[in-house]
Amino acid sequence: MSRNGDRVLEASGISVRFGGVKALTGVDLGIRAGEVCGLIGPNGAGKTTLFDVLSGIRRPDQGRMLLDGVDITRRSPVWRARHGMRRTFQRQQLFGQLSVADNVLVAQEWRGGGGGFAADLVASPTRRRRERERRERAARVLAGCGIGALGDSYAGGLPVGRARMVELARAVADPPRVLLLDEPASGMSAPEREQLAAVVRRLAEEGCAVLLVEHNVAFVMDLCTRVVVLDLGTVLAEGTAAEVRANALVRDAYLGA
Repeated sequence: MSRNGDRVLEASGISVRFGGVKALTGVDLGIRAGEVCGLIGPNGAGKTTLFDVLSGIRRPDQGRMLLDGVDITRRSPVWRARHGMRRTFQRQQLFGQLSVADNVLVAQEWRGGGGGFAADLVASPTRRRRERERRERAARVLAGCGIGALGDSYAGGLPVGRARMVELARAVADPPRVLLLDEPASGMSAPEREQLAAVVRRLAEEGCAVLLVEHNVAFVMDLCTRVVVLDLGTVLAEGTAAEVRANALVRDAYLGA
């Protein structure tokens, strides 16, 4: 957790309707730098809808969001990504015909190479230096995610667990301020989940604020410093893993006896 306790991302009063259905009603959520926060709840609780709102894919009917104190409620997903908010999805979103390394390099292309088209034609020293730095960064990120040996492999041929680690590597190719992980452990083996948890903890130690949706409750309770429970579009409870486990309302609605 950050030393000053400031909230990097803060959402207040978030409400979303789909016709007559209330997907989210007055949801408040804040995440601090260095925190790993888990978002759990039954199917249909509104978890993915909240992620869509936070990442800018869906605009809320009511409420607002702040990133580092700046109102981003009307900002696009691209703006948010370029200002440090990154997300992975339930469904794999890799470029299957590219190599693993190139999938990670893609995330750095938005910064430009310097010098424009002319620099491409003449292979200017500045362009070569930036390309070398990007490839070195991609190699470090892949190694940090435990998949450094897969750089030359085609992403489309990877098993699910490895593919999800590539998605995580791409999301952190540029160091994020906020990382939204949607079902990151789905399809992973136990060793892969341990690797995922180690990477997430390291990112938090470096100051990233992490929010993850995950149905593997044991994984969430072991990894997260705080847990928020959604039910029927509202916050049912929040607290430490122990506090959430002991909450009778949470047991009735989601965890069971």
